[in-house]
Order: sequence, then C-alpha cells, then structure tokens
Amino acid sequence: MRGDERRETNMKDCYYLHTNGDLIYKREFDGSTVAGIRESDFAVGLWFFDPQDRESAWAILVEGLAAGASKDRIADLMGTWQCDNEDAVHYAKRIGCALSQDGDQYCATCADFLNLQESPAGFGHTALEAMADLCKTLGYSPSKMWGASFADLCKDHEPTEGSAG
Repeated sequence: MRGDERRETNMKDCYYLHTNGDLIYKREFDGSTVAGIRESDFAVGLWFFDPQDRESAWAILVEGLAAGASKDRIADLMGTWQCDNEDAVHYAKRIGCALSQDGDQYCATCADFLNLQESPAGFGHTALEAMADLCKTLGYSPSKMWGASFADLCKDHEPTEGSAG
C-alpha cells in the first residue's frame, strides 16, 4: 500500500465530545448510535475510531483537545493508546505537519512554513498540545459529520504569498 492510500476499514467505534468536555466512546450496533449522536444537542464533535489505525487515534486527540476536551480525558486516552511525543512526530509527518522542539516547548507548523511572522504555528509543552494549538489557529471547528479535519487543514493550508509551497 502506498503512503497516500487509505486502507479499507469498517469503523464501528466512535468517540464524541460532550458539552461537558468528556470524550465518550460508543460502539455502533444497529445504525442508530451515530444518528443519535449527530442529532444530540449535547454532542459537540464526532470521530470514528479504528483501533488498528494510529491516525484515527491521533485525530481524536488533537482535534478533541483543540475543541475543548478535558485534558485529563485526553491524557487517559494517550496512555491507553500509547501515544507519546515520538509517535506524534510520525503522525505529524504523515498529515503534512512539522514538529520541532526548542527547550521545553514544541512548535507545530504546516509544510509551507516561512517564519513566525508570516505563517501559522502552534505551541505547547507536548507535541500534542502544539498540534492542537495549530489546529485551533488554522480555524478547526468540531463537526458531527463532514467538517474539515486537522489533516485536511494542514494539507489545504494556503501558502503565504511568496512561499515556495
């Protein structure tokens, strides 16, 4: 499989962001679970989850944190899924995001990064926090169905005038 191809998956698991900041796991059994979440006023965002796909885990972590999910719940899921700063570098590279570290801070940028005055960037004490900050800076808005993901925003970022991208 080429790096830019997505493998076929039958994702029946999902997480949704509740208005109270919790990321809640649900399993689809009869087709009504996702429909119920989409219709709920208490659901802020919805993500499908494939436990065999690291990218879906990272999307939930980055976008969930950017959308206001509880930091404790995010930390719990990071531990469960064994996501760390080293793993974040692989995810970032796959979606077109660059991570760098300066002292105790991480910086996340899009591929067309020029400099901090002209290009969007995100910062945090962890790679996840930096990517979530960049996600917000790029205008991410949680969705229950067809909204742009952090990966979409990184790939679709308009190069700054004069940039090589």
